[in-house]
Amino acid sequence: MGSLNATKKKPHAVFMPFPAQGHINSILKLAKLLHQKGFHITFVNTEYNHNRLLKFRGSDSLRGLPSFRFETIPDGLPVDPNHVDATQDIPSLCDSTSKNMLPHFKKLLWKLNNNKDPGVDAGEELGVPVVVFWTASACGTMDYMHYRQLVDKGFTS
Repeated sequence: MGSLNATKKKPHAVFMPFPAQGHINSILKLAKLLHQKGFHITFVNTEYNHNRLLKFRGSDSLRGLPSFRFETIPDGLPVDPNHVDATQDIPSLCDSTSKNMLPHFKKLLWKLNNNKDPGVDAGEELGVPVVVFWTASACGTMDYMHYRQLVDKGFTS
């Protein structure tokens, strides 16, 4: 029976969190848990956030795990060399990612698929299973749950 398990191919999960710190951190934790359970992991970051991660954790912090690798794609926003450590403008980031990231993600999934080792539209188009997680803080979740009441009472629109 042991030899049967040795010939099984590892499942491969590709993670691409929304490029904001809270999303990245929580999805990275999930990716690490699945990696510990035997998954091959590809973690997709924007180039901007990947460079920030390397800067703050050190250039060797993402090395050493052969079945856990990081890939990058552009987010479509211009890089301001005067503010490389600043958080990106969230409305601009939302707009840019929805308009610019899909082709890059599809290309990456295509590369991963063809090397045997490329959002939701990309997964469906290529026939790979897709799971979507929404990572939100407790405060954010409460806001979502009570938003209709806030609108009905005139506190927001």
